Amino acid sequence: MIGRPASTTLEGPAGLLEVVVEEPAQAPVGLAVVAHPHPLMGGTMDNKVVHTLVRAFVLQGWRAVRFNFRGVGRSAGAWDEGRGETDDMLAVVAQHRADPALQDLPLALAGFSFGGFVAARAHAALMAAADTDPNAARPSQLVLVSPATTRFDVPPVPAHTLVVEGEEDDVVPLADILTWARPQSLPITVVPGTGHFFHGQLPTLREVVRKHLRLAAAGG
Repeated sequence: MIGRPASTTLEGPAGLLEVVVEEPAQAPVGLAVVAHPHPLMGGTMDNKVVHTLVRAFVLQGWRAVRFNFRGVGRSAGAWDEGRGETDDMLAVVAQHRADPALQDLPLALAGFSFGGFVAARAHAALMAAADTDPNAARPSQLVLVSPATTRFDVPPVPAHTLVVEGEEDDVVPLADILTWARPQSLPITVVPGTGHFFHGQLPTLREVVRKHLRLAAAGG
């Protein structure tokens, strides 16, 4: 994508993973790792919704890291139905959390569509690890945009999770999101008149995420 920082690579479970790191104007207030949509359907870290999530975090002062799942772009490996992709996300988190400047700062996970499924799985894995290891990273924020509840078994998420869905989504219909959210009593933020890729509503999505992060930072 023109205008984005050059990508680098880091060691992942299946070989090198391609990543892009974007920094805020000041010292970061936290680390956000953002996952992209389905690799077999053209999803990459340069997806516009992923880029919108990155911009929201950066504008709120977070270091934002996006990456290509295994088998996408310069990332080694092959599609693994979400299992290996979750390991990829956990590897990105671990290596960036190793930065002494970030170790004690909040951690956020975010994802769009299939990436939302992976982010929810990674969140569950990190929380389980933190229950037994006091030094393990415990995410403070989880942001899911149109998580792929139609095709994948998205795990339950904390009540403070931000879930954003387009009213006219024909890939992950709103009814399916509500069916997943209802047993959890989980609120859903619906953007009227837009579909899965938020065409024409990306600024709205960005501001919804920014408002959520501002309220969370203020303790709201």
